Amino acid sequence: MEHIALYRAWRPQSFKDMVGQRHIIQTLQNAIREQRVSHAYLFSGPRGTGKTSAAKVLAKAVNCERQQGSEPCNECPSCLRITAGNVMDVQEIDAASNRGVEEIRDLRDKVKYAPTEVRRKVYIIDEVHMLTTEAFNALLKTLEEPPPHVMFILATTEPHKLPATIISRCQRFDFRRVSLEEQTGLLSEICEKEGIEADPDALQYIARLSDGGMRDALSILDQISSFTDGHVTYQQVLGMTGGIPAEQFARLASAILEGNMGLLLELVEQLMHEGKSADKCLENLLHYFRDLLMIKMVPGADQLTDRVLNPAEFKDMAAAFSRERLFEIVDTLNRYLGEMKYATHPQTLFEVALMKLCSMRQGDRPVTMDSSASVAVTAGLPAVDQGELVILKRQIAALEKKLEQAMQSGSISGGGREAGASSSRSGAAQSLAPRISAPGKMPPHMDLFIASKDSPDFAAVYKQWSFVLQAVKEEKVTVHAWFVDGEPVSVIEDAVLVAFKNTIHRDTTEKPVNRQVIEGVLAARLGKPYRLVTIMLRDWNEAALKSVSQASKEELRLENEHEVAGGTSEPWIDEAIQLFGEDLVIIKE
Repeated sequence: MEHIALYRAWRPQSFKDMVGQRHIIQTLQNAIREQRVSHAYLFSGPRGTGKTSAAKVLAKAVNCERQQGSEPCNECPSCLRITAGNVMDVQEIDAASNRGVEEIRDLRDKVKYAPTEVRRKVYIIDEVHMLTTEAFNALLKTLEEPPPHVMFILATTEPHKLPATIISRCQRFDFRRVSLEEQTGLLSEICEKEGIEADPDALQYIARLSDGGMRDALSILDQISSFTDGHVTYQQVLGMTGGIPAEQFARLASAILEGNMGLLLELVEQLMHEGKSADKCLENLLHYFRDLLMIKMVPGADQLTDRVLNPAEFKDMAAAFSRERLFEIVDTLNRYLGEMKYATHPQTLFEVALMKLCSMRQGDRPVTMDSSASVAVTAGLPAVDQGELVILKRQIAALEKKLEQAMQSGSISGGGREAGASSSRSGAAQSLAPRISAPGKMPPHMDLFIASKDSPDFAAVYKQWSFVLQAVKEEKVTVHAWFVDGEPVSVIEDAVLVAFKNTIHRDTTEKPVNRQVIEGVLAARLGKPYRLVTIMLRDWNEAALKSVSQASKEELRLENEHEVAGGTSEPWIDEAIQLFGEDLVIIKE
C-alpha cells in the first residue's frame, strides 16, 4: 500500500481534531450552530498551524448534508467529496501561482453562478498576500458584497502585506503557534496509533525544533521513524536533525567560562567533523546562553527555555555566569550570527566569536560593588589604559613646548594657529598673518585688510581667482568642493583673506593638508607665495560697514567690495566673472 506522509494522513478532518487553536475553533463552531457564518474570513498565522485545514473543515461544515451541531459528519457524499477535492464548488486557489488580475477577474465572473453540487460555494485563497495590487482591487467589490451562496476564506502567513481595505471586509482570526505540551501529546498519540516507539525526550526535542508548527513536527517524526526502523531515540533525533546535545553545550560553556581556547577549538573541530554547520552551531549556542539567562533571572523558567530540556540540571552553569557576562555573550553571539550570513568562511567566524568570548573576563566590565572590590576587579586593563594616557599627555606637552620655541625663533610662520593658547605665543605671532582663525572670531590686522580691500594687489588677485579655483580643482577635487564656498575680499603683503559663507567649509579648508594644496596653487598662479587667511563673510561685511561708517559721518555709501576689480552692483554678474573670468563674460544692458 502506498505510504502517505504523516502530516497528510493526520490532517484534521473536524474541529475537534485541531490542536492549539481553541479560541478560533469555538468561535467558528458557535457561528455554525447559530447560522451566523460570515461571507469572508481571513486566517493568518505561522506556517503549519492549521489555517488551510480549518478552512476545509469550515467548507465541509457549511455544506454537510447530515450536520448535527457544529461539526461535519465526514460520512455524507458532500463531506467525502470535499475531503477528496472532487467538488467544483469548493475551490482551493494558490495565490502564489494565480496572482494576476486576469485570474481574479475570471473568479469574479464565476462567483455570480449558483452552486451545482453543494449548498454553498467556497473559495479558499491560500497565500493571499502574493496577489498583485490590481488583483486586490479586482477582488475588492466582490469580497465586500458577494452573492449569498458564496464564502471566501483567505489564508496568509504575512497579513501585514494585505491592503487595509481587504482586511476590513473579513473576519480575521490569528492562528498561534502550537504549545510544546500540545505538540508532544499529539505526537505521542500518533506514535501509539502508528506503531512507532519513541522516547519522550525525543518527541519533546522534535516539538521544540518545529517552532510551534505541527506540520513540521510530523514531517520530522516521519523522516526519523523511517531512518530508525520504528524506534525513535533522543540521540537519533540529534543525529538526523544536526542538533547538538546539551552536554556539548555545557562543555562549550565551561570552556568559555574558564577561558580555555585550546579546548574550545577542539570542541569546534569535533562538531565540524560530525557534519554540523557553523551557522547552526552558533545559532544553537545563542539559544543555549539565552536559556541560561532565563534560568538565572526568571524563577521557574521551564516554559521559557528553547533548547534546555531539563532546566534544573543547568542551574549550576547559570549560577557560574554573572548576569552582565551573559548579556554580553548573548549580544556578541547575536552580532556574529548576523555577520555570518555574508561570511566566506563561516567556521573561521564561528571560531573567532568563541575566542572573543574566551578573552572576556568576569571583571572586564565594572559591576556595582564597594570601592575596594571595584579597585581589585579593575586593576588589570584599566590601569594600563591610565598609564598610556599619562604617557600621551607628556608627549603632547613636549610637542607643544617644541612648537612654542620654534615659533618664538621665527622658524615657523603661522602663530595665529596657536593664538589665544598662551600670552607668550600670541605676542610672538603679532607680526605674522594668522594661518587659522577660529569661527566667529576676527583675524588680527583687520584694519590693514579693510584698508587694502580696494588695492591694486587685490584687484590682480581677484581677476585671477577663477583660474585659482580651476587649478585647485585639477590638483584635488575634494579640496575644491570646500574651497569654492569662499571668495577673496582683501590682500595684504603675502596674505590673502578669503571669506566663507559656511562654517564647515571654512573649517575643512583650514586643515593643514587642504591648506598646503591651496597655498601651493596660489604661489603657482599668482607668481609669489601667499598665505591663506579665512574669515566668515558675515563678519567681514560687518567690519567693512563699521569702517565705512567711521570714515565718513556725512555720507554713508555701501559699495560692492569687488567694484575695483571690475565688478558690478549685480551679485550674479560678479559670480559669473568669478567662475568664467572677465575675458569670457559680456554684459549687455
